[in-house]
Amino acid sequence: MGFREFIEKLKKDGELLEITKPVSPIFEAPKMAFQDKRPILFQDCMGRRAAMNVMNSRESFAKALGVTPENIINKLSGTSFDGEVKHVDNSPMFEVRSKANLSKLPIMKHFKKDGGAYITAGIVVSKYKDNVNASIHRLMVVNDTTLAARLVPPRHTYVMHREAAKHNEPLQVGIVIGVDPVTVFAASTRVPEGKEWEYASSLKGEPVELVTLDNGVEVPHGEIVLEGSIDPVEKVKEGPFVDITGSYDHIRPEPIINLTNMYTRKDPIYHGILPGGSEHKLLMGVPYEPLIYKAVGGVTKVRNVVLTEGGCCYLHAIVQIEKQTEGDGKNAIMAAFAAHTSLKHVVVVDSDINIFDPMDVEYALATRVKADRDVMIISNVRGSSLDPVSEDNVTSKMGIDATKPLKASEKFERAKI
Repeated sequence: MGFREFIEKLKKDGELLEITKPVSPIFEAPKMAFQDKRPILFQDCMGRRAAMNVMNSRESFAKALGVTPENIINKLSGTSFDGEVKHVDNSPMFEVRSKANLSKLPIMKHFKKDGGAYITAGIVVSKYKDNVNASIHRLMVVNDTTLAARLVPPRHTYVMHREAAKHNEPLQVGIVIGVDPVTVFAASTRVPEGKEWEYASSLKGEPVELVTLDNGVEVPHGEIVLEGSIDPVEKVKEGPFVDITGSYDHIRPEPIINLTNMYTRKDPIYHGILPGGSEHKLLMGVPYEPLIYKAVGGVTKVRNVVLTEGGCCYLHAIVQIEKQTEGDGKNAIMAAFAAHTSLKHVVVVDSDINIFDPMDVEYALATRVKADRDVMIISNVRGSSLDPVSEDNVTSKMGIDATKPLKASEKFERAKI
């Protein structure tokens, strides 16, 4: 199911909000997406079509995967990285070929203090020698043919750019916008180097088709693709930019991308992800859930994992287990922290607690936790740079074992009608 087909499915299911009046990509469209969490299709955003909040919830992501929301974790944790890809000679996104000109796209400026307009849903596909990577980076518009890319160390694009820069060589890239949701998710996931397309193929149950750009970079089908290279030397100030906590990330010197060519469909749909919005959080956080699931599964019987939206889908986890011994809760906490080092707070609950219901989780905290026994505090450990209270990425963490004591489990039986 491609990007357009997924939007059409949202429309058919009555979930899509269509805006026909002209809207500006500068603040106006993002404000509407911020205020109305539904998937939105703007029919006239600077004369172009644009979509936001496309994958706005676990329900919409489950729809893209073809599973129920409760079975997302089973789908992700059971999917391999060795799916088949297919190389093709042409793509619908080659219908219109032109020199790169970012002013022709409805690239959005989202919040007042943003450093500029940002491409937020572009899959950056990079190639250096035999190494290939695909990932999503925030891309700030510098001028009509130049972007500034936030490259996070030590992730793959950063490492590849550094290696190319050692030889004073540009890193060739293709930036694809308007890609199907499952492939976007795969590009957001930490997978073995160069395995993003194979992972996407496994998730989709069919081969991802790749087409080769003039610079040798292979990209999947989308609505828009920008061809260019990351400069080995030149940097500009990038930021501020709103990250998943809804607060501003600070300004840094970041490398520039020099664009050469732009390819689009005849009537392309631009995809914008609202910074700090539900789609941003889902793509940032959900890829870590199967990692936590597998890690906890190594120490006890695990049922499910969720990174909660109130915790920015990144800093807080609820882990559901079937407790076997009294130490399982604390072992699960430590395994979760090891699997996702940015985690700040973890709550472990029994299988009778609905981890997707905050009230049910609070019930477990209220009735099953004895603070001096069940709360773990870990001081001065690595956290997340996105956590505003961390200092040099160092913070304190808390784990709460909210499971029932096995020896007195009958005291905690919940009444049923």
